[in-house]
Amino acid sequence: MARKLYIDLEKCRACDSCQAPCSYFYHPFNDGIKYLREIAEFSTTCRQCEAAPCIHACPSEALERLDDGMIIRWNMRCVACNTCSFACPFGTILPELIRYEQSRCDYCIGRLDDGELPICVGGCGPGAIRFEDIDPDEKAHRYSIGDHLVVHAIPWHREA
Repeated sequence: MARKLYIDLEKCRACDSCQAPCSYFYHPFNDGIKYLREIAEFSTTCRQCEAAPCIHACPSEALERLDDGMIIRWNMRCVACNTCSFACPFGTILPELIRYEQSRCDYCIGRLDDGELPICVGGCGPGAIRFEDIDPDEKAHRYSIGDHLVVHAIPWHREA
């Protein structure tokens, strides 16, 4: 099992403002953490509709269904028109989640090579970001997003 960045979205949502630092060159103002949270929110709240009206509504073909059925967003194609937000029948694509000017987190690969933790891990006060050996577990609402990220998401149908 490989170590991965783990984000507990329940703890992350409870935080008023993110104080976790980000060392990624293009993220001087915590945009790396914001990006990770946004991609995690999109990946775990999207219902992956079979009809996927968001895909058909997008004028720039920024949303696409892969062969395995997963719906992904191509950031460089997105023109931030929010048409997908309006087309989503479940309201899970929020306008603030679709931004054009995004660059990806590099998971502090250079720091990992030197045996250090990603810089955001030590700076997250509530402990919502960790770096550990963890497996995805649908029953525990832990979902793998790519090769380097596992997210704990609150199920959409959870009652208060």
